[in-house]
Amino acid sequence: MNDSVLALLAFTPLLLAGVLLIGFRMAAKVAMPIVFVVSALIALVAWDMTFTRVVASSLQGLILTVSILWIIFGAILLLNAMKYSGGIAAIRNGFSGISPDRRVQAIIVAWLFGCFIEGASGFGTPAAVAAPLMVALGFPALAAVVVGMMIQSTPVSFGAVGTPIVVGVTGGVNRSAITERLEADGATWLEYFRLIAAEVAIVHGIVGVLMPLIMVVIMVRFFGANRSWKEGLSIAPFAIFAGVAFVVPYMLAGVLLGPEFPSMIGAMVGLAIVVPAARRGFLMPKDTWDFPPREQWLDEWIGKLEIKMDDIAGKQPLSTFMGWVPYVLLAVLLVISRTVDPVREALNSVVISWNNILGEAGVSGAIAPLYLPGGILVFVVLLTALIHRMKFTDLQKAFGESTKTIIGAGFVLIFTIPMVRILINSGVNGSDLVSMPVAMAQFVANSVGDIYPLFAPAVGGLGAFIAGSNTAANLMLAEFQFNVAEQLGVSTAMMVALQAVGAAAGNMIAIHNVVAASATVGLLGREGTTIRKTILPTIYYLTFTGIIALIAFYVIGVTDPLMGN
Repeated sequence: MNDSVLALLAFTPLLLAGVLLIGFRMAAKVAMPIVFVVSALIALVAWDMTFTRVVASSLQGLILTVSILWIIFGAILLLNAMKYSGGIAAIRNGFSGISPDRRVQAIIVAWLFGCFIEGASGFGTPAAVAAPLMVALGFPALAAVVVGMMIQSTPVSFGAVGTPIVVGVTGGVNRSAITERLEADGATWLEYFRLIAAEVAIVHGIVGVLMPLIMVVIMVRFFGANRSWKEGLSIAPFAIFAGVAFVVPYMLAGVLLGPEFPSMIGAMVGLAIVVPAARRGFLMPKDTWDFPPREQWLDEWIGKLEIKMDDIAGKQPLSTFMGWVPYVLLAVLLVISRTVDPVREALNSVVISWNNILGEAGVSGAIAPLYLPGGILVFVVLLTALIHRMKFTDLQKAFGESTKTIIGAGFVLIFTIPMVRILINSGVNGSDLVSMPVAMAQFVANSVGDIYPLFAPAVGGLGAFIAGSNTAANLMLAEFQFNVAEQLGVSTAMMVALQAVGAAAGNMIAIHNVVAASATVGLLGREGTTIRKTILPTIYYLTFTGIIALIAFYVIGVTDPLMGN
């Protein structure tokens, strides 16, 4: 079987998912079981994977599914607890003091607050937290998910305290061989690694500065009464200002401090600058934009999550500060859990793991329920119950509603994530073939030659679309990107950086991220509708990153310590 046929077969699960979800508008709960079966058959027949390895990969996927459902459950539980405590009403009222303009609210809640949560936690948590919060503020559920998914771009490479770079890049390349070559030339791995992190930050900063504007324009175009691009563009000065307020400290942190804190520092500085500016009307448009009246909303906009004012009738109103306290606690605890070693070690001491599942080497899974954002979220819910003096019966109601919400998401994800793990683990097979994701990437590289840098970010995006994770995409494809750079005689550090940037952008259309975000607002079944909208900013991100790559390699001539060695 030639390479082209193998590449086509490797692409088949993704193409099928796209056709069913986007083309036929099929619900993910129907489409993904079909895609899973097709993926398993291709793995067994074309890749000659053993039946045991396919089953082991599926079980590994189920373990990861439990982890994701735990995060979703925690996010929904916090939202529902806030609904019954009066916290959501307090937050909603507080926004009238900043701006009633939904565009401004999206920039502050989704972009800046969401970027902070991404930097602290990663792994899809920002959309899971921001989407239901936006619904509570009066956004249509579909708009909240679409906007929430666009958070999954610029901050993602440095999400979870830099995990996609620290773990994904370090584990994705042959570090020992690279270190040996660097030391022979008087350089070190740390210098090379910091160069990659700096280049990731710079490229993201250049492309990401327009993301708040793109986020708002798409929201206004698809969810406004007039379906107007112009109404979105009218906030361009403020949106670009918010973008600059985030990306400047973000880039400086990436270049000067390394990969752990750019997203958090960018978001904190951005919030400190943008919120006071918004209160003073700085660069704000003359018009105030809102969604059409609720009775005019399309059915597909509305999810099953509703925040009704009568849920808190008769309760003592909370101040805006008290309303925000649980989310501030969440941010603080996420940072502490990821940066304070004794705390991190204690939380990671409780682990349920299965190594070498069914005897398959390298196929392992683990759940750390206290360390995962779900554990932090549930702890914050308990603190919220005390701080907001909730009744036990209200906490029970919140728990019951949250449990019902995740059942639908669980059904979809038990097919989606096992499918992903089959593709990733297909590199161990009876035919000595590379894994399916690498086969796809090799086909792209062999087809385009010297202009491959234009497509390098898209290869990273493809990896994230498959895996739903920047970290996993880097682990899969960083070594491949490194090898292509050597073949082309260009900077390997820059090419690996392009992989990380592209993989971050790919999260905006990753199926199981969309499913997870949709589940938090009761919008399961409309994943294709979301992807049709988030694919626009994804194309922007990958295209402009590719153009930057061509300029960097063939105009500026960026180098690294390995070139010529």
